[in-house]
Amino acid sequence: MKVYTCFPGGKAKALTMSYDDGKIQDERLVSIFNKYGIRGTFNLNYGMLGKPPRLSADRIQELYRGHEIATHTMTHPTIGRCPLTEVAEEILEDRRGLEKLTGQIVRGHAYPNGSYSEEIKQLFRSLGIAYGRVVPAVDDFELPADPMEWHPTCHHNDPELMRKACFFADYKKKQYLKLMYVWGHSYEFDNNDNWEVIEEFCEFMGGREDIWYATNIEIIDYMEASKRLRFSADSTMVFNPGAESVWLEIDDERYVEAKGGCLTSLI
Repeated sequence: MKVYTCFPGGKAKALTMSYDDGKIQDERLVSIFNKYGIRGTFNLNYGMLGKPPRLSADRIQELYRGHEIATHTMTHPTIGRCPLTEVAEEILEDRRGLEKLTGQIVRGHAYPNGSYSEEIKQLFRSLGIAYGRVVPAVDDFELPADPMEWHPTCHHNDPELMRKACFFADYKKKQYLKLMYVWGHSYEFDNNDNWEVIEEFCEFMGGREDIWYATNIEIIDYMEASKRLRFSADSTMVFNPGAESVWLEIDDERYVEAKGGCLTSLI
């Protein structure tokens, strides 16, 4: 018996987006994402909310409903140059503020100015951060080997964006799990007068039955849930000790939902 882990619903591809700084152009970007069913993560500096051109704090919960809010430090310093005590304060205060605004536990991060170090990665793990997005892109469409050093596929200004989107959309080999991860800043669309770039991308990528549209933290949590599955020696049974369902592909022909807290037969 051949058993593969799948994304929810038996899918083998996922798309996620990541946008930084919480500026007013997020209003238009979120409306485009919602129009085409795209899910994203928005990385915010709590200490800078309400300072033009950033969004006001009272707009955050409603605007980003259905998406993820993640940390980006309180004040956007280049943290690789800062004492670790200052870095700890920046991330904890950002978490506290964003959690107070949203009523949710905030566990994601995008490194401001792309700055980080091995010591910062370890510090963030100990302070409850589950992943950290970096700037350098790697267009292998792979899941992160190290979630604290999560490389995107590309920036939205990549001239190859639509070629990569076409490759991803056409990819049919279900023996692999593939992820496309696009990042940027929404104000760049105003600066470059090119909102058509993200509109075209989202229209092309949205509404596909073989793609899981997810936030960053949903992907991390799902893959962690899949690692906790407990299989029988002959792979005919699986126990899921967590609460979240995990989907499995059996012998290239059918899909099984391993529900949380349940022992599930795979035959």
